[in-house]
Amino acid sequence: MKHDRRKAAAVLSALCLAVLSGCGSGKTENLDQGMALVEQLEYEEALKSFDAAVLNGEDAQLAYRGMGLAYMGLSQYDSAVSSLQRALSYSDERPDQMDYDINYYLATAYYKQGNLDGAKGVYEAIIALRPKEKTAWYLKGVIELAQGDAQAASGDFDMAVSIDPQDYDLRIDIFCSCAENGQQELGQGYLQAVLEDGDSKLSDYNRGRMNFYLGNYDEARNALESAMDADASSEAVSLLGQTYEQLGDYNYAASVYNNYLSQTPDAQIYNQLGLCDLHIEEYEAALAAFQSGIAMEGNQIMQTLRFNEIVAYEYLGQFDQARLKMEEYLALYPDDAKAQREYEFLQTR
Repeated sequence: MKHDRRKAAAVLSALCLAVLSGCGSGKTENLDQGMALVEQLEYEEALKSFDAAVLNGEDAQLAYRGMGLAYMGLSQYDSAVSSLQRALSYSDERPDQMDYDINYYLATAYYKQGNLDGAKGVYEAIIALRPKEKTAWYLKGVIELAQGDAQAASGDFDMAVSIDPQDYDLRIDIFCSCAENGQQELGQGYLQAVLEDGDSKLSDYNRGRMNFYLGNYDEARNALESAMDADASSEAVSLLGQTYEQLGDYNYAASVYNNYLSQTPDAQIYNQLGLCDLHIEEYEAALAAFQSGIAMEGNQIMQTLRFNEIVAYEYLGQFDQARLKMEEYLALYPDDAKAQREYEFLQTR
């Protein structure tokens, strides 16, 4: 697919634009409040704080960046793009880490807006300045997958992997992106290469998770059990439990999760336990697990936990409660199309 060179050039110009205005007076009270509100998903209030930051002479680049994040939270992607572009107009002649940070958010806003060429143009601009930026190569490949150009995506994934061959998280991200876009065989190659390399230093955990995503569950179980002997991390526990689920042993999977949670509360493991309980029709237990995860403030999977809580209420036949929770959910995550369809269903119950 033809690249949009004009968009890439425009982003590069924004990155390199030198302006006379400084970065603000050093005051941060409204900026700090705005970012705290973003973390609390209070996006409308956050926008007021960022407006106040601009009027108060605080760091304008950070204020417009914050506005961009708040508008993204509200699913107002046109406004997010405008705010993030405005933030880039405060860049110095030599881009710093904040400029790259803003550009990654800008690319996400373009993607959410449906402007795939715009998103790809941002990644091309980043790569032009930082050829070893593996994340930009990977995300550019994801865009090309969405555009139906698997060959171009494969080339970009190859570049990302060549920059850091032992970044196994990156390889798994590539696999998942390929699987989501109907290119699972392409993604499998990036995992299989790790196992075929014969690296004696490959940890049991990494060997286990490569096998897990490849569907080799017996091999995954054996490697992850060994990994647990050395270091029972939440990631290893989650994958080991999921491996037992794939092997059909849900009761043992639940015991793996519960044993870990008895010592170390963890939102991700609560979520896995809840999903396992749903499968074995222990709906009250599932609801309790999801709610225990939700009670852990600041966790990174709050949206997933809130949605799964609603599912548990549905399985319990508590449709009024499920409908109320869905209304709260959609107020926080308005662009979740799956949740919107589920809400339409709940309104008929």
